[in-house]
Order: sequence, then structure tokens, then C-alpha cells
Amino acid sequence: MGETAGEEKKKVGIYTVIIGILAVVILFAGVWALQRKRNQTVTLKFGMFAGSYWDVPNGDCYQIIDDAIERFEKKYPGVKVEYTSGVLKEDYIEWLSEQVLLGEEPDVFMIPDGEMENLISLNILKNLDRQIREDLNFAKEDYYSAAFAGGTARNGQYALPYECVPTLMFVNRTLLDRAEIMMPRRNWTWETFSDICQQVTQNLNGDGKFDQYGVLGYDWQYAMRASGVELFDENGKTSFFGDQKVEEAVRFLISLRALDQGHIVTSKDFDQGNVAFQPMTYAEYKTYKPYPWRIKKYSEFEWDCVSMPQKTSGSGKTALYTLLMGISSRTKHERLAWEFLKELCYDLETQSQIPESDSGLPVIREAVEQIQAEDINMEVVRDAMECAQTMPHFVGYQDAMEIADQRIQEMVDDGVALDTKLLKLQREINNLLKNETR
Repeated sequence: MGETAGEEKKKVGIYTVIIGILAVVILFAGVWALQRKRNQTVTLKFGMFAGSYWDVPNGDCYQIIDDAIERFEKKYPGVKVEYTSGVLKEDYIEWLSEQVLLGEEPDVFMIPDGEMENLISLNILKNLDRQIREDLNFAKEDYYSAAFAGGTARNGQYALPYECVPTLMFVNRTLLDRAEIMMPRRNWTWETFSDICQQVTQNLNGDGKFDQYGVLGYDWQYAMRASGVELFDENGKTSFFGDQKVEEAVRFLISLRALDQGHIVTSKDFDQGNVAFQPMTYAEYKTYKPYPWRIKKYSEFEWDCVSMPQKTSGSGKTALYTLLMGISSRTKHERLAWEFLKELCYDLETQSQIPESDSGLPVIREAVEQIQAEDINMEVVRDAMECAQTMPHFVGYQDAMEIADQRIQEMVDDGVALDTKLLKLQREINNLLKNETR
């Protein structure tokens, strides 16, 4: 017998109630899941090493990072930033490589010197061009251009600079005063540099040997930058060691070495106050300049800094070294990783702490302009930052520079047939670059 109309109506009512109950259950389950997700802690991993990046004694290397993490976690409740402490700089590459092999590299991490190209090739470093383009709260113009360029490779931005150190020329003021020589002025040139070196190179004790010298540590790379030489094209596929400017730079270096008459000037000579000039990084100056909380290394003479000499006024660059940070291409927290990277490398509060707690300089222009220092001429430092040049990132760069360093040192030692030898070096480097990029 068929069901009556009343029975059918009763069944429909029961089904409606069941469906309603299921809907409510599903709704509450969704809300519960969403609430649980909101209450979950998101962990960002940060990779760093202990100590100074610039190989000088340093204070508390974690203070700036810990303060930045504290501010970041307040901005983003439910986010926790973790890092492994105690990893030394010399062990950091191995540690990071192990994390990469395990697929557990940090979301944000410091990039070891010379390793950016390798990390890009392995598809570990995230390209930041989209983040930079779309973030209305980020302006690359706030950086010193050379510092920002330190994170550029393959026509893209793969890292942001955290801190940097320019190279400056440090001067034994006591020696110059004794010789009645004025301190070099801004935009001084090779001519002035060479003249001063000639004047101070003397035999003071009358034993027939020079015991006072012009310069220690001025090598071919400084001379190249002073000439405004571009040694490679922007893609790192062609070198220009055969350029006439390169030959002129090598000849200038030979002329400086000739003043010493075969004596190899050493750091001991400088420490004893017998050398007028030595290129140093800002970090070296800051570390060894007398501070109340540090031991004075050089106590027998007063010293100061000036800009690096240029071939002609306005012709050259100075070396700028940068500590870079990037984001893993495999991070599961892309937005948060970018925000944390900015907290370290862009936030003015973080950047302003660097001169107080570290041996480097901020990379943000405003943070550098705020520095008040009695022990160093910040006008000289800021000038150096404006005309600085960072090392390029391309496959084969390190190998090419090692070959060039060896070959050019040989040229400086024998000083003959420079044009022929430089063209030969250019061919050797170009063949290397060609093979590296296959």
C-alpha cells in the first residue's frame, strides 16, 4: 500500500530537521576551524651567524636582531620568529647548506659572502621584484644606491642589504704633521697621493735604508676603482682587462711600489707609525680607533680618514661591502617573510641601532644622516657611500678575480709588456666566463 499524504509530509519534515542540524554542525565546525587557525602560532625561521660580518671584534651581535624580532612580533600577534644562536661565521655556509639539503632552510636568512649566485642557481633565493613593485610602504630610493645594488643579480633583486662598510683611506696624521704636509682634501687625486708618498718615503736613521713609507695595502683593485674602470659587462660574460685604463692603473701601482725600493711594507711598519696611508674599511677604523670600552691598538700616533684618491677628480669609485639578507623561495609564509625582511633591512628604528651596536653602517640614507660621531669625519663617510661600488654577482666572478689577482701581481713585480699581458689576461678571463655560463 502507498504512503498517505500525512506520512509523506512527516518524512519531509524529518529530512528538513536533519539537514538543518547538519548545516548547523558544518557551520560551527567551520567557525571552530577558522578560530583554531587564528589561534595557531605561525613560526618564521631566521638564519644568522654570530659575531661581526666584517671580521673585527664586535659587541652583542644579537641585540639588534632581538629588538627587531620583539617589535615584529608585537605588530603581528600569533607570529613567532626563531633563530639558531651560536653559529659562527666560518661555519655558517656549511650550516645553511645542510638546511637547504634537508629542505628546512630559514624563511629569511643572511647570505654568505660570494654565495648569492649559487643560491639563485639552486632556486633557493626568492626574486623580490614583485614585492618591491607592489609594496606601497617600500621605496628603494631610501637606500644608498650602491648598497641596494649589492642585492641585484640577473637583472633582478634577490636580496636587501642589512648593513655595509665603505673603504676609506686612513692617514697617519702625526707622520704628515712631522713632515709639514697638509692632510689631503676632498676629491684628492693620484697626483697628490703619489707626491705625498714620495715626500714621506725617507731614511730617517741614516743607515742607508728607507724606514718610513708612503702606503700599505693599496692594491690593483683600488687602483681600478680609482680609474673608473668597469672590468666586466653587466651580464658577466665579457671582461675588459685589455682596456687602456687598466694598464694606466697597473702602471700607477708599479710607480708606488718603486718608491719602496724593494722593501715589502708590512702592518708592523704601519703599527709603528712609519707609514702614511693605509686603505681600511669603516669597520676596521671603528674597531681600532680608541673607544672608552675598547683597547687602543695604535697608541704611538694620531690618525684620521679621508676619501680614497681618484685618478682624476670625480673619476672613480670606492669599494662598498654589504651584508645581504634574502627570503627562501620555498617559504610557506611569503608575506610575513617579506615584512620581517623589511623590519631588519628597511625599518628606520632597526637601521638606526646599527651604528650603536655593530661595527658596520646602516644602508638607509636617513639612518646614516642621523649619525653623530666625534671620532670619524661623517662627511667623508657619506661621500664614500655616495660614490661607492659593490662587487657584482655572476657565475665565475670569484674565479675570474682570483686569476686576475695572480696575473696582475706578476705584472706589478716585473713591470714589462703590460699591454700584451693584459690582453692575454682578458682572453683567459673571457674563456673562463664563456665556459662557466654554458
